[in-house]
Amino acid sequence: MTKMQQPDPTGITDPTRIGERVHPLPERTDAALVFIGHIETPFKSRAQCPRQGRQDGPICRLHLTPPYGEALKGLDAFETIEVLYWMHEARRDLLLQNPKHDGATLGTFALRSPLRPNPIATSLVRLIAIDGNIVTVAGLDCLDGTPLLDIKPDRCLYTPQAPAKPT
Repeated sequence: MTKMQQPDPTGITDPTRIGERVHPLPERTDAALVFIGHIETPFKSRAQCPRQGRQDGPICRLHLTPPYGEALKGLDAFETIEVLYWMHEARRDLLLQNPKHDGATLGTFALRSPLRPNPIATSLVRLIAIDGNIVTVAGLDCLDGTPLLDIKPDRCLYTPQAPAKPT
């Protein structure tokens, strides 16, 4: 299905680029997620968001809803954390995308685009401070007010080296 204008799941009309293809979302969903808070960033529009966050980027804050602040205990031992969030304003119906507007398309799963069936994003960010239910970080690339899904220590710093497999 290729059209010049295709409504996204929120009812906002977003132009489809040359070569892009959409697929309507199913009515049935398979999972339920709990937003544990929201993210405060300086980015008020999608156009302002960087393509990917950088750990020397602007200061952002993760505001956890009570009682989730209690789950932060021990996180301050890590310099880098992984933040998972829901890109609530992203289209969810694109199968093929034309990210450079040049007619060359790629499959959604070959891109880090926010436009995907399940708009879950992940960023490795620099942990700056924890104060109660607020985690201050640098390195995010999302809109102000983005729903927060999860926080994890950087897996490279946390996970011990796996033993070699027997031959």
